[in-house]
Amino acid sequence: MAVSLPFPRMRPAVVASRRSVLPPIPFFGPACAAALLAGVTACLLLPALPPRWLLALLLAGSLPLLGIAALRPAGMLLAGLAFAGLHAGHALDAQLPQASQGQALAVRGRIVELPVHEARRTRFRFEVDDDATQPTALRGKTLQLAWYEDDPQPRLRLRAGSRWAFPVRLRAPRGLRNPGGGDAEKYALASRIAATGFVLEPALAKRLAAPAGIDAWREATSARIAAAVPAPSSRYVRALALGDTRALDDADWARLRAAGLTHLVAISGFHVGLVAGFCAALAAALWWLWPPLCHWLPRPFAAGAGAVLGAFGYALLTGMAVPTLRTAVMIAALVAARWLRRRMRLADTLALGCIVLLLLDPLAVLGAGFWLSFAGVAWLLWCLPEGGGNGAKAVLRGFLAAQAVASLGLLPLTVLLFGQASFVGPIANLAAVPWWSLVVVPLGLLGVLAETLHAGFGQPFWQAAAWCFDLLWPVLARIADSPMAMAWLPESRWYALPLALLSALWLLLPRGLPGRWLALLLWLPLLHPPRELPAQGEAELTVIDVGQGLSVLVRTAHHSLLYDMGPALPDGFDAGERAVVPALHALGVARLDMAVISHGDNDHAGGRQAVAAAFPLPRVLAPRGSPAAGNAFCRTGLHWTWDGVHFRVLHPADGFPYLGNEAACVLRIETARGSALLTGDVGHYVERKLLREDAAHLRSDVVVVPHHGSDGSSDPAFVAATGAKLALVSSGADNRFRHPRPPVVRRWCEAGAEVLDTSRSGAIRVWIGRDGLRLREQRAFHARLWDTVRRRGQTAGLCYAPEFWRP
Repeated sequence: MAVSLPFPRMRPAVVASRRSVLPPIPFFGPACAAALLAGVTACLLLPALPPRWLLALLLAGSLPLLGIAALRPAGMLLAGLAFAGLHAGHALDAQLPQASQGQALAVRGRIVELPVHEARRTRFRFEVDDDATQPTALRGKTLQLAWYEDDPQPRLRLRAGSRWAFPVRLRAPRGLRNPGGGDAEKYALASRIAATGFVLEPALAKRLAAPAGIDAWREATSARIAAAVPAPSSRYVRALALGDTRALDDADWARLRAAGLTHLVAISGFHVGLVAGFCAALAAALWWLWPPLCHWLPRPFAAGAGAVLGAFGYALLTGMAVPTLRTAVMIAALVAARWLRRRMRLADTLALGCIVLLLLDPLAVLGAGFWLSFAGVAWLLWCLPEGGGNGAKAVLRGFLAAQAVASLGLLPLTVLLFGQASFVGPIANLAAVPWWSLVVVPLGLLGVLAETLHAGFGQPFWQAAAWCFDLLWPVLARIADSPMAMAWLPESRWYALPLALLSALWLLLPRGLPGRWLALLLWLPLLHPPRELPAQGEAELTVIDVGQGLSVLVRTAHHSLLYDMGPALPDGFDAGERAVVPALHALGVARLDMAVISHGDNDHAGGRQAVAAAFPLPRVLAPRGSPAAGNAFCRTGLHWTWDGVHFRVLHPADGFPYLGNEAACVLRIETARGSALLTGDVGHYVERKLLREDAAHLRSDVVVVPHHGSDGSSDPAFVAATGAKLALVSSGADNRFRHPRPPVVRRWCEAGAEVLDTSRSGAIRVWIGRDGLRLREQRAFHARLWDTVRRRGQTAGLCYAPEFWRP
C-alpha cells in the first residue's frame, strides 16, 4: 500500500539582482556526502584495484577541486574513489603472504572482542604484538583463530583482553563463493583480518596476562547478567544492553529476521541517544547543584560535553559498531553547532556523520549495517515533515508514518543484502520498537550503570528488563513463526536495486501526482528476477561450493533434485546451512522434488539436517545399508523422466554390499542435447565394473569427477569411456588431501575435457540445452577486488577449453 507523505518544508529561494544565485555547496553537506559515498562504493565494486600510482594521482587531482564550490562534489567523488582504493590495497597487502601459508608459527598477543565458546571449539580474534620477536608478516596484525578441543575447560580461559602465546597454523582469508552465500573474504577485508587459522597443540598455549581493558569489562558484565537473570530471555538482555549476541542461536536469528527485528537486537543509535541524554542531564544537574562550576564552563556547554562523552564512551564500550559511531558523530555535530550558535539541519548532521565515518573507514560500506543505518535515516528525512505537531495524536501519526516509510524504503536493501523480505516486519516493529527502546533497553542500561557503581546493584534492573521482554516476546515469536512471515527471493540483477529505490521514491511522493501506481512495475526486477530455468527437455547442473565435499543441484523445467548436501561438523561449519540452503534460495528453488544421498560419509551427507529444515524432502534415495538412510533405495535400473529429461541410476546393483565410497549412488542425466554423470566417491573398482557392465551409459558431456579427484579414482579407461567435455571437481581450498591430484587432472585434460574446480571457480553452473553446453563460474561472473583466487593467479581452470560459452 502506497504511503503519501509531504516533502520537508522548502526554504524560499535566494534572489539577488533579479537573478537566481546558487548557494555554495558546503564541504560537509548532503551533496558532498553523496558524492564521497558514490566514489567509495564505485571503487569497491571494481573487479580489481587500479594501480597505486593512478589512485595517488586521482587523490592529488581531487584536492584542487575541493576548493572550488561548484566542483566540490566532483572532487569528493574522485577523492572517495582514490581513498577507498588505497585503503583496500593496504588492507589486502597486509594479509598473510603465500610463502607463509600453512606454516607452524608461534605468536604472542592479545584477544580482542568477545570469544565465542562452542561445544568443541572456541573462536576468537587475536591481535599479534607489534615487535621484533613476532613473525614479520604478522606484526601488529589481526588474526581470526579457533581452538579445537573436546574438553571446554582449557578453552574457557580464553577471555577478552587477556594476553596469550601459542603456536598456530594460518592461511590468508579464504571463503566459499555461491549464489546468495556470505562472502568471508569481503568480511575479512572489512574487518582487517590478515589471516585465519587454528591453535596447534593447545597444551603448549600459555596465558601471559589476565583480562584487561574495555572488552574484558564487557565480557565480565555480560557474565554478571547471565548469572543475575537465569531466564532464557537473559541472552536478549545481554544483546540489548551490551551488544553481546554470542548466546543467540540460529533459531533466534531466524525468528528475528522473519519478524524484521534484527536491527533492534544489535546496539543501535537509539541506545547511544539514551546514554547521551542521560549523561547530558547528569552534567546539567551537577552544574545546577554546584553553581560555581558555571564560572569555569556554562551549563549548556557542560550538558553538551556530557552528551558527547556519553555517546562516544558508550560506543567504545559496545564495540564501535557503525550505527553507534554514526549516532555519536551526529550528537557531536549537533553539540558543536549549538556551541557555535549555528542552526544545523538534520540532513546536514546526517551528511556530516557519513563523511566522518567514510574518512575514518571507507571499507565500512562493505557491511550491511552501514547501508541500513544511513538509508533508514535518509528516508525519514526525505519523506517526513520537519514539524509534526505536539499532541499524542500527532506523535502516533508520526510514528506510524515513520514505520511505513522505513519498511517501504528499506525493503529493496534488505532484499538485496539478505535475499529475503519480511511481510510481518512493519507489524512486529510497531510493538517492538517502542516497548524495547523505551522500556527494556533503558532498564538494561540502568542495570549496567548500577553494576558499574557497585557489584550486585544491577541485578533488579536486569531482572525487570527480562520480565518486560518476556511480556511481548511470545507474541513476536508467534508472528515470526507464521508461515507467511517471510519470503526468500532469488538473486537479482545489478539494475534491480536502483529501479526499486526509484519505485519507493515514486510511491512516497505527495498525493495527486498521476501514475503513482505504475511505480509498482519497477519492483518486478527485484521481486521477480529472471531465474534462467532450463526449457522443456533441457537440464541445468549447479555444483555448489561446499569446500571439501559435494552438493549438486539438478534442475529441469519444473523439477529440482539435490545430489548430496555437503559436510557438517558438530558445533562448527555446516555447509548445508552456510552454502547449500542460501544457494537454493538465491537460485529460486521453491521446493525439492527429490534428494539423493550418494553415501553416508559426512562430506556428502552432513548438511542434510539443515537442508531438510528449510526444504521438506518428500523422497530421499540412498544406498541400502547407508548410515545416512533415505526413504527409498538407490539401485541400478531405477529410472524416471522429468520434463523430457531422463534420469537413470547406474550403481549400486541389488545385493551390492555397502562399502562406503564404493557403494555411492551413480546417477546419469540425459537430455536430447547432452548428458551428465554424477559419480559420488566411487573408485577404480566400481569404475571398471561399470565399464564391463554398462559402458554405453557412461558416455557423458559433463562429469562430476569421482572422489574429488583422488588418486584412487578416475581410472584411465573410465575417463576415456565418458568422453567428457567438462570435468567438474568439488574440493576445498588447500585441503589436506591435496585434491584434485595432478595426475588425475592431467588424465582428464589429455582426454579432451576442460577441468574446473570449485575451490578456484566457486559454484559452477552448467546448462545442457539447445545451445550446447553453457557454463558460469561464480567467482568470474561476480568478480571482486578482494577475491583471493584472483590475487593468487588461480582464476583459470585446471585445463581450459575456450569453446564453451560463459554467460
